[in-house]
Amino acid sequence: MTSKVLVSACLLGQPVRYDARSNANTRLMEIQREGRVVPVCPEVAGGLAVPRPAAEIVGGDGNDVLDGNATVQTADGIDVTKAFIDGAHHALRLAQRHGVAAVVLKARSPSCGNHAIYDGSHSGVLTAGEGVTTALLRRHGILVLNEDELDQLP
Repeated sequence: MTSKVLVSACLLGQPVRYDARSNANTRLMEIQREGRVVPVCPEVAGGLAVPRPAAEIVGGDGNDVLDGNATVQTADGIDVTKAFIDGAHHALRLAQRHGVAAVVLKARSPSCGNHAIYDGSHSGVLTAGEGVTTALLRRHGILVLNEDELDQLP
């Protein structure tokens, strides 16, 4: 693999998660050292702070958010939908600008999840669905994987 890959910044060891921690992934950090990674944290790019309250999609998944039929909210009911949509568009622009072969995003995140996300109840329950950034990238024909699917990188 010689083409660029857009990667969640938290998977590269950057402390950008909602709790100011990272999810460092050794293999992705190796690819980064080879100069093939474009890092992104859609939530930070959308204007959210680190640390920040955890948020979940309420009323559907990322596709529903993009269609205006669901929102992204903190456990206290603060609507952060606009930041999630803005961050998704930032990630899309980066992917297009760099002509990435694929995107690797953090599993289960309301921005980045690609198979399952938390159900919006803020109780730790997962449901099938994808995050806002994943939904937007897939609408544009971009391959989105999570950190457990690195064997599928083109």
